[in-house]
This record gives sequence, C-alpha cells and structure tokens, in this order.
Amino acid sequence: MKLGLDTSVVLRLLTGEPAGMAAVCGERLEAAARAGDRVVVSDLVVLEAYHALQFHYELPKERAREAIARMFRSGQVEPDRPETAEAYAPAAGAGPVDRLIHSRYAALGARTLTFDDLQSRLAGAERLRERRHR
Repeated sequence: MKLGLDTSVVLRLLTGEPAGMAAVCGERLEAAARAGDRVVVSDLVVLEAYHALQFHYELPKERAREAIARMFRSGQVEPDRPETAEAYAPAAGAGPVDRLIHSRYAALGARTLTFDDLQSRLAGAERLRERRHR
C-alpha cells in the first residue's frame, strides 16, 4: 500500500509537537514499515511544512531545510518526485521553493522565466530584466 502524508502529519514528525500526536505519527510510520508500505509526501505538503516551520515554529530557513532533508534521509518518508528531496538539500543559490518551481517547469519541457537572480542561474531558466524608463 502507498500512504500519502498531510502537512499536519509532516509537521508532527519534524517538530515532535504536540507530543501525543507526534507519537501517533511515529507509531503509524513504524507499522507502515513493518507492512512494507511506501510512505510518500508531495512537494506541496513539503512547501507548506517548510513555511509553517519558519512562520509558526520560528525556525530559520536553513534549519527548516535541514529538518526536511533529514526526514528524507531517514528512509521512512520518500518524496513523490526526486526533485522534491533535491530542492531541500543544502545548496547555495536558489531556495527550495524556486528549485521546485523550476523542476516542475523543466519536467514539462518549459523554460522558467524569472526576475530572480538566483533562480535564473538554474539550468534552463531565463532572467527577465526590468526596463528603465527615462
């Protein structure tokens, strides 16, 4: 069986709070592992968790990224697409949200058009530049 996690579950796994809910999540994942079930998380859920960690749990961006990367390295949870885990791996340049946007467009065979300097450095992206009016 394949199990998909909601953001509420991912946040309990990442924060351990509240403890009772986190324990239930851990127990369910252990049962899934024993049954040979695959546990997946979508890029949208990971994005929502990434922002919630920053704004509701007040984790700095890098710590939020590290927590998500650790979750994927644990082997208990896998991303629905490989690009999701890659986006949260520690890296200089574009942030995980921009990397996910770019990878989704690349999968569609599209170029990413952006005004963002860091995102424009990703292969296949194109930076647009504002015209200065005189």
